[in-house]
Amino acid sequence: MWTIWSFSVLLPSVLAGVAAPAADWRSKVNVQRNGFYPLDIVDKLEETTMTSVDAYMTKKIAAGKNNGCTLETAGVRREWGDMTDEQRTDFINAILCLMKAPSKAPKDQFPGARTRFDDFMAYHLTNAGSLHDTIGLFPAHKYFLLAYENALRNECGYKGYHPYMNYDRYTKDPKNSALFNGNATSMGGNGAPDPNYKGLRTSAGLIKSGGGGGCVTEGPFKDYKASVGPGDPVMDNVPKNPLSSGGGYNPRCMRRDINVNAALGATADRAYNLIMKSKDINTFYNTLLTPPRNSSDQYNWGIHTSGHYIAGGDPGGDPMVSPGDPIFYFHHAMLDRLWWIWQMQDPDNRINAQVSLGANGASRKIDLKWLAPDVIPVLEAHDGLGGHGGAFCHVYV
Repeated sequence: MWTIWSFSVLLPSVLAGVAAPAADWRSKVNVQRNGFYPLDIVDKLEETTMTSVDAYMTKKIAAGKNNGCTLETAGVRREWGDMTDEQRTDFINAILCLMKAPSKAPKDQFPGARTRFDDFMAYHLTNAGSLHDTIGLFPAHKYFLLAYENALRNECGYKGYHPYMNYDRYTKDPKNSALFNGNATSMGGNGAPDPNYKGLRTSAGLIKSGGGGGCVTEGPFKDYKASVGPGDPVMDNVPKNPLSSGGGYNPRCMRRDINVNAALGATADRAYNLIMKSKDINTFYNTLLTPPRNSSDQYNWGIHTSGHYIAGGDPGGDPMVSPGDPIFYFHHAMLDRLWWIWQMQDPDNRINAQVSLGANGASRKIDLKWLAPDVIPVLEAHDGLGGHGGAFCHVYV
């Protein structure tokens, strides 16, 4: 268990009759850092931005538009490496709980879904289009992540909030990182070596294999079986589903290829430039997904693609059933973090900014069906600090 960590606490004034100075944001948000990881350029930008977030929330509270959300009450989403072993263990146990809890998915559509964890993979299988279109990519996945986080908390007793993966921490040796080293407090190890797996072909070129590709054999999820799908497999020899819809029962091991080549496409400098050089949401969206081609950059996959294929495999690399690997949610928490930092550079103008490539964006709604009870306007999921009646109330540190 690492011990080089720090946190902020809220201290009352001890001088009677003396007005306390205006509180810094650190007195409102519990910041916990692992000293092993120096802050990168995006971490530093985020810390600087938190002063603006504090001012924005002060104004929002004064206007009565915060829906009960404050920095003091906001859920704190942390990087995996900044969590203690005890916190990681609690989180892992909650996932294992979801992997045992009975499914709530409609049996006529998803007879293969056996557990609550399967439910999220099943929903994604049949709704990937709306989750990934131009209007829905950011807000729909924000709601999807919240529904999953709520299941961990409300159904499996988890007390914290969903962690994210800071891609830059995995650009040197991801296989031996706290996230992927395969020990009891990791999210599982690499897949066994598969000499037949050469890598993933993308529009920007081949992401060469990281040396895995087979079944995960170490860590808390070594015995986990994906139950539905595949939908659009990127690996060879993935068993076919008995139903053409992909919703039938198709148990198989979780395969991974922990891949530094993918991680190098999502370095901190790339993320920083994405945030600071994107003056509008269209530029942010397009650069995240498909950055301008650069023949001299051998890792120019785009941050969205890079994040998905740091682990890849099956079901994690299959765009239809990728939530079947728990790492999916770490990736989308990080994407949400980047979007949030971008929004908070100019919150008055960016909170409701929508990608103009889509149609009827302002009237769109997000319906997660059996995963979440409420059908919500898409713009409610743009507001991470008070949206949907305060259901969205998170900060990233």
